[in-house]
Amino acid sequence: MFIHDLKVLILIRKIIGARAYNSPDDDDDDDGLDNTPRDMIGHGTHVASTAAGTVVPDASYYGLATGTAKGGSPGSRIAMYRVCTRYGCHGSSILAAFSDAIKDGVDIISLSLGSPASFMLDYKEDPIAIGAFHAVENGITVVCSAGNDGPSEETVTNVAPWILTVAATTIDRKFESNVVLDGGKVIKVMEFFSSN
Repeated sequence: MFIHDLKVLILIRKIIGARAYNSPDDDDDDDGLDNTPRDMIGHGTHVASTAAGTVVPDASYYGLATGTAKGGSPGSRIAMYRVCTRYGCHGSSILAAFSDAIKDGVDIISLSLGSPASFMLDYKEDPIAIGAFHAVENGITVVCSAGNDGPSEETVTNVAPWILTVAATTIDRKFESNVVLDGGKVIKVMEFFSSN
């Protein structure tokens, strides 16, 4: 089993609800892409698998780094709230999704979105900080991404003290393979693709 197939497999029977939010400011949705909770890009699916993916034994990246893959809370169920459209992520959609998630009784809200570090809003104007505050007031843990502008200084977003902000970093893991040259000489190389 390969990682690129994994995100689909570990979400089977996980999703218990899904909603989409389309801002009235968006153009007409003639093709129906914005009025659906379907993940057309894959980012939401990837983040959901990281958060609550089921245990999958013998997962690998094209046969490399074989092991067991699972999300942070494999026993959890997922309610999806798609707030971003091709026109962006509107504050009204973000706040509506927070409100619905609170009403739906979720335990944890995970947001993998935020403003660019150069456009940081004050807490009282930031829809993520405002929505998260109301969720925390209702006993819901809110986990947000730190943004995509790092690793420079002062680039972390979603820094309200009531939000649990998470970020990724590099790892010291290498995907090595043996290449056999003419004459039987073997060298180790970094590999990301396979003939499989």
